[in-house]
Amino acid sequence: MSTTLAAAPSVRTADATRLAWLDALRGLGAVAVLLEHALPWFMPQLRPYWFNLGMYGVLVFFLVSGYIIPVSLEGRGDVRAFWISRIFRLYPIYLLVAAAVLVMAVWLPVREHVPRDLASVSAHLTMLLDVVHLGGLADTMWTLSYEMVFYLLVTALFVRGLHLRSGTFAVGFGVVAVGAGLVLAAPVLTGFRPAYVSGAVFAAGMACLLGGRFRTAAACVLGAMAVVLLIFGSFVPWFGAAILAVMFTGTAIRRWEQGTGTLRPVAAAAVLVALAPVWSIQASWWWVQPDVWITTMVLAGATFAAAMALRRRRFPRFLVWLGLISYSVYLLHHPLLRLTHAVLGDARTMGAVAQAGLVAGFVAAVLGLSWLTYRYVELPMQRLGRRLARRAAPVKEPA
Repeated sequence: MSTTLAAAPSVRTADATRLAWLDALRGLGAVAVLLEHALPWFMPQLRPYWFNLGMYGVLVFFLVSGYIIPVSLEGRGDVRAFWISRIFRLYPIYLLVAAAVLVMAVWLPVREHVPRDLASVSAHLTMLLDVVHLGGLADTMWTLSYEMVFYLLVTALFVRGLHLRSGTFAVGFGVVAVGAGLVLAAPVLTGFRPAYVSGAVFAAGMACLLGGRFRTAAACVLGAMAVVLLIFGSFVPWFGAAILAVMFTGTAIRRWEQGTGTLRPVAAAAVLVALAPVWSIQASWWWVQPDVWITTMVLAGATFAAAMALRRRRFPRFLVWLGLISYSVYLLHHPLLRLTHAVLGDARTMGAVAQAGLVAGFVAAVLGLSWLTYRYVELPMQRLGRRLARRAAPVKEPA
């Protein structure tokens, strides 16, 4: 399980071309989330309410992560190399944005949802913000909680040899989502203690995963902790379970593509996720009303399916480029949106032409800055992470 060979450059190039459709999907998802946040501030009359534009983008992101992340771990065959790569992929721009928000706090107060407590520091360092019911310095950081839960759980499944049962987990988390909607109205694990405890366990567990000692036990403990926090510590328990069902659905689709699974779990999980909010206390929220929620799900699923069907064709370079910078776009746009509003005031009082120009200028500024942070922060750190991961992964001995 712990052996893998580094791919040759030609193979990596071929993979990049083959997976361009995933970059295009990431680009669409990032722009959808950006517009969901920007339109209410600049042009509220254009914000759609027949589906949730931001949730559409987030669901596309989660399907992509589910599709690619477990196979990435399996392809490496080494937990340590996988986590080194993930850390250098996720944390550099994330920490940069967190630092920028704190610097901006001299002029623009930090979001009131962020507790002024060391528990917040712990939650930010683990990225487990939403599953320990704490707000992030940037509004969009909440989704990274579920990415981290997924990574931890997939790692635990991998070391126990259970990683191929993606369809079972997709349906299982769908069932949990429905059940949580019925019986859990709010987090069961309250207060700051979950953030402190999870921070300590996360630090110890990562030390084991990266250091090599007690790696299997550490992976299992981290995976179990992630599931407990997901179900009992999330702001909205049914929603957290539904997100994991969506991510494992992405993995199940990949298994079907590889010929090692069927689409039956995908259909079952989709039905369960659609039903999850029906009996929940949040059922009155506009975006989880059955017509809006199901429409959003269908659009996200159809977008993923269409891109997958066209995956062997060449995708527009601009969409692929958007995918490359999508993580920066995702993290940067909300702090920049708050700063823009603080400087320019309420754009909703402006004329339509001025509003349209402001939206176009804001999007262009976000994309430009995101390209810079991708080029000079993300890309160098990703390359460093890949080099370190290759060194960490033991070379497979010839038979």
